[in-house]
Amino acid sequence: MSLIPSFFGGRRSNVFDPFSLDVWDPFKDLPISNSLSSFAGENSAFVNSRVDWKETPEAHVFKADVPGLKKEEVKVEVEDDRVLQISGERNVEKEDKNDTWHRVERSSGKFMRRFRLPENAKMDQIKASMENGVLTVTVPKEEVKKPDVKSIQISG
Repeated sequence: MSLIPSFFGGRRSNVFDPFSLDVWDPFKDLPISNSLSSFAGENSAFVNSRVDWKETPEAHVFKADVPGLKKEEVKVEVEDDRVLQISGERNVEKEDKNDTWHRVERSSGKFMRRFRLPENAKMDQIKASMENGVLTVTVPKEEVKKPDVKSIQISG
């Protein structure tokens, strides 16, 4: 087990970090994509990017933590089958050979989160904004149409 995950570009420490993502993966040599090894590599920076999804009477609101990213580094897309996709990438900080690293905790790489939107989502009115490292995606909801109730006269 390496002491600091490989997604830091080879910089290593001689201090054991029990919270590192470099974990033993018994499935790493198997040809499956869901093994831990697919997460412990270069693209693991935001694998667990935190996203809150709340529903208000007017909209579905998604809030994603994307600290340190500019809005140009984040993409919000909607697929035809009502899937909201939030993705982005934080690039590796340029490493100078004369620098001595004492601690490396910030990660880099790609992230992607996908959510299937409900039927009441107004797909053509989705808005996104970013402030203080939090991406907010607002998906307005269709008004719930109350069924017309028609009274039927009973004869006899």
